[in-house]
Amino acid sequence: MEHKWSEYWNMKIDLSCQIRPSDDVLLQEVGGEAVLLDLASECYFGLEAVGTRIWELLQQNSSLQQTYDCLRAEYDVEPDRLRTDLLALVEQMLEAGLVRVA
Repeated sequence: MEHKWSEYWNMKIDLSCQIRPSDDVLLQEVGGEAVLLDLASECYFGLEAVGTRIWELLQQNSSLQQTYDCLRAEYDVEPDRLRTDLLALVEQMLEAGLVRVA
C-alpha cells in the first residue's frame, strides 16, 4: 500500500524507517548527478552527487539504517550531520512524492 506524505505529518521519520522510490519516478544520470521525473506530477527534481548516491542506495535496499551505514563508510562526515542531512532529504523526497514509506 502506497502512502501519501500527508499521512506522515505526525510520523517521525528516522533511521528505522523503510523507504522505497516511487514506481512513478524516472531517473536520468548525467555526470554523477541525477534528474528525476515524477510521472504523476510531471515535475522534475535534481539531485547532486551525494543525493544521487542516496537514491541508488534506496533502490538497492529500503532500510534507512543500511543507507546511513553505507554512506558512513563511503564519506568522511560527522555521524550526526549525516543523519540529519539524510533524514531531511528523505522528508523532502516524501513531500515531493518521489519515495514512499514501505
